[in-house]
Amino acid sequence: AGGAYAYPGGSVDPRDERPMRWAGPSRAEWAVRLGVDPSTAQAIVCAAVRETFEESGVLLAGDSATTVVADTNGEEWAADRAALVAHELSFADFLARRGLLLRSDLLAAWARWITPEFEPRRYDTFFFVAALPAGQRALNVSTEADRTVWIRPEEAAAGYDRGELLMMPPTISTLRSLQPYAGVAEALAGAGAQDLTPVLARAHLVDGEIVLSWPGHDEFTKHIATDEGPAGRSGGPSA
Repeated sequence: AGGAYAYPGGSVDPRDERPMRWAGPSRAEWAVRLGVDPSTAQAIVCAAVRETFEESGVLLAGDSATTVVADTNGEEWAADRAALVAHELSFADFLARRGLLLRSDLLAAWARWITPEFEPRRYDTFFFVAALPAGQRALNVSTEADRTVWIRPEEAAAGYDRGELLMMPPTISTLRSLQPYAGVAEALAGAGAQDLTPVLARAHLVDGEIVLSWPGHDEFTKHIATDEGPAGRSGGPSA
């Protein structure tokens, strides 16, 4: 998806399952919410917090269950981010070194999308929402992006609709689902009601063309011509 806008994030590191200092909902509670076992739930939440720190400098952690790091600027923080990215340092060791706890209560699960079965590389992706901790600011520290933006959901969605911001279906769908909420607190309060049933694309052969659809997300439906079918067309903006 080169050139497409995406959220900070990435793959689970096997070391994300290691014992670590933890605050907020338990691993068992997260397991129920995410529909996985407790060990996998910890790894998913840890990966979300770790990757957000690696790619934007935002850290959802504190030295107690009621505090959060106020500033992640400086050479030492940058060195830790680089070590995490290079897999020279596990997130558990990073937290222990700095005397921090992962604040799992500072983020909430929002959606889950799974790459279609016919794709050669598949991803099972959870999307989370979180408030930017007081005193912190998002930084362009990712080595995977050539441009970053901090933008309201409605502004980003409008940019997508105008064809100015390229996004994959899960990205724009998540933005659209946030638009009805008046602010961060309201969105976080509503996260528990979000359906985490995986969204999985389906492909069907209809009248000589392949119809690619995402159940419940009609705007992304694509009609792909085969040798015997009509010219390709699309049901709406798609990436």
